[in-house]
Amino acid sequence: MKNLKGILLAVISIVNTVVMVTLLMVFAVLKLILPIEAVRLLLSKVLVWIAEMWIQVNSMAYRLFHGDKIITDELPDLARDQWYLVVANHQSTADIPIIQAVFNKKIPFLKFFLKKELIWVPFLGLAWWALDFPFMRRYSQSYLKKHPQMKGKDFEQTKKSCEKFKSFPTSVISFIEGTRFTQQKHAKQKSPFQYLLKPKAGGVANVMGSMGTEMKQLLLITVCYENNVPGMWDYLCGNFHGAEVKCEKIVIPDTLLNKNYQTDEKFKTELFKWSHQLWYKQDKKLKDFYERANI
Repeated sequence: MKNLKGILLAVISIVNTVVMVTLLMVFAVLKLILPIEAVRLLLSKVLVWIAEMWIQVNSMAYRLFHGDKIITDELPDLARDQWYLVVANHQSTADIPIIQAVFNKKIPFLKFFLKKELIWVPFLGLAWWALDFPFMRRYSQSYLKKHPQMKGKDFEQTKKSCEKFKSFPTSVISFIEGTRFTQQKHAKQKSPFQYLLKPKAGGVANVMGSMGTEMKQLLLITVCYENNVPGMWDYLCGNFHGAEVKCEKIVIPDTLLNKNYQTDEKFKTELFKWSHQLWYKQDKKLKDFYERANI
């Protein structure tokens, strides 16, 4: 029965995606060919509305099939006319639809940083571009040693991408662990946190450096799973006990805004300390949840 529900939900999601992406493509092409900035801004708002409807249909279908699998702690005061930097722990691909379901239409549409190569994905690449998802090219330390002239280019790209976010309120989400948590990765890193990998603050720093005038609030989101962490198929089938989502709204210190992560060493040090403080707080929330759930 659970597998049947999973298949039906997958079909609904695929049909919903085809319909919404087709509709989105119409407005995306208009945005691509019309150079007038005011018209592009209006089309961007229409595109966001379509994306939010896509999330709403998926979320409603999930609740219809599985009920209240997603439990939300009391949320802080949130607004759709504010800019938010969203930071969350990352254990599963299911984290994304869960976070989208909880925060859709409560805050501005969530946007993710994507690898630059993903812009060439058929249909979706154009959709992500139309929705102003930031495309990033990150350079490894070994590459920068051979090409020192490229140092700081990723910051410039982020700043250029974030310029689009200043036109109307936006939420930018970052999984600052950089990858999904596993015990193997945790052991390899020798992470000082019990339930988290080490935070990577570079992406967050670039957003705060580019959007500090507007983005002054951070939402610290904690996703906790009872007993088992579901993969996407488990999530669709409801093969997990449940997920609990917590959210804390935090004012970003002024000393961390509008700084250049590439050149300001003092800022780097302060951000490292601040991000680790956030992560110790995040780790305690997970610890409290698992102790309460006797996991």
